[in-house]
Amino acid sequence: MSINVDLIHFLVVTVFSFLIGLEVKSYRSQIEKEEKQRYFFGDVRTFSFVGILGFVLFKIDAQTPLLYLAGFLTIAMLYALLYHKNLKEQKRSILLFVVMLLVYSFGPLVQTQALWMTALLYVSIVFILNSNRALEKYLKNINISEFETLGKMVLLSAVILPLLPDTKNIPYIPLSPFKIWLAVVVISAISYGGYILQKYFFPSKGYFLTGIIGGSYSSTATTVVLSRKAKQLNGSDVIDAAIISATSVMYLRLIVVALIFNSRIGEKLLLPFSLLALFGFLVSFFYLRSNEKQREHPDIVDKNPLELKTALLFALLFVAMMVLTSFVTKQYGTSGLEILSFLVGFTDIDPFILSILTGKFTITSSQIVAAIMIAAGSNNLLKAMYALWFGGLKNSYKSAVWISILGVVTIILGLSYEQIL
Repeated sequence: MSINVDLIHFLVVTVFSFLIGLEVKSYRSQIEKEEKQRYFFGDVRTFSFVGILGFVLFKIDAQTPLLYLAGFLTIAMLYALLYHKNLKEQKRSILLFVVMLLVYSFGPLVQTQALWMTALLYVSIVFILNSNRALEKYLKNINISEFETLGKMVLLSAVILPLLPDTKNIPYIPLSPFKIWLAVVVISAISYGGYILQKYFFPSKGYFLTGIIGGSYSSTATTVVLSRKAKQLNGSDVIDAAIISATSVMYLRLIVVALIFNSRIGEKLLLPFSLLALFGFLVSFFYLRSNEKQREHPDIVDKNPLELKTALLFALLFVAMMVLTSFVTKQYGTSGLEILSFLVGFTDIDPFILSILTGKFTITSSQIVAAIMIAAGSNNLLKAMYALWFGGLKNSYKSAVWISILGVVTIILGLSYEQIL
């Protein structure tokens, strides 16, 4: 004996509407504690009956749902009267009215769409109603201009990318304009993700977590900030651990970038860079075992990596590195590429690494892997110098030594990579 489908649909709508009514009642109780003399539209029973009403009116005439539309207009008119009264009290929220309309839509939704759609709508309503306090907490700390910049970047990417030609028609640049801009967008998105995590989701979670998340955004900037804090605190094993962990995350970040743009190179970097990252984390955990606790928390660079100027500068550096790499490899071969890789490590290595991952040069995949290793290694030496400069020899020598060791080992692996193979 099978259960009637309409009965199942009716029960789903009734139960979901009743539960939404309970959530609304809980939400109202929170609001009433803060604001008095506020008028609301319905309670648990009202929301339950609104859901049932939507189901019945749509069921009566599903082909031409005039009755359902009439019910919608009636609810809207009733709320308009309430809203007019609320305006006199300087209350303008229409949140509960929107929730009621969503409950009213349960009836036609459950009858015309898969059941998971109604369930998803119910879960979404409950989640958003319960996230009121958390949303307020984050919204207070959000810099709106940063998300305006995000919107601009998304718009520019969505509009510009389809218009850019995917043909190599620029002299001396072995990559199409489409792929150049796509690479800029992907790298910016990776950095932006780490930036948002650090700034809004884990802003005060301790030095070690700051180092890990900051390393996914910019290990160099993280090293500078943490070294300055070490100087203020006259040294700290926890901060040493955080600095080393930031560099360890850099190796993982480079693996991800390589896998995205050149999976073959990414696979070759996977083992050596994973081992280097693991070694760095082990050293970090050794220092992290210290019992000292610091209550202050540093802030990583307060600069949005999706700023249009930053993205355009990155694109120019990306193209410049591609042209320079092409010239060096043609004129000076492998030795020239190794020297260039080492020198680039003392600047921003992302444009260089991206250029050799995506460009078509007269070099083998092994040479590309070696170049990335050398650049990453020399960049570690730069961070070690930053640690000593901003933190002082006495306060940051531990992290500087271990970062230098990682850098030297990485460079040696890069120089001997072809011989090892």
